[in-house]
Amino acid sequence: EVQLVESGGGLVQAGGSLRLSCVASGFTRDDYVMGWFRQAPGKEREGVACISSGVGTTYYADSVKGRFTISSDAAKDTVYLQMNSLKPEDTAVYYCAATVGSLMSPEIVGKHRIVGHWGQGTQVTVSS
Repeated sequence: EVQLVESGGGLVQAGGSLRLSCVASGFTRDDYVMGWFRQAPGKEREGVACISSGVGTTYYADSVKGRFTISSDAAKDTVYLQMNSLKPEDTAVYYCAATVGSLMSPEIVGKHRIVGHWGQGTQVTVSS
């Protein structure tokens, strides 16, 4: 059973930084895409950033390009999201996600929300 456990959310002032972590377990294949999605109140869940296993191809939503960085540590089965220059509109519940063995690109997974497994979510609140 795949499990994704997030940590690192919290309250930060605009312009500040946070780093989210997601520890994965239960993968039965080594080809997968992991990523971060977010959902603000009254809005649909949207892809923020995704990364493929192996080569580490990445995808970023336009709204976070240049501010957020996704990375992974295969030895620790962990994916990170470094969030800098945070804005109030970044406030949302952030979910770790994984798509295993699909041969899909991070861009397809992120744009079309093709996700097989979700974490429980972690709240990020950015005050103005």
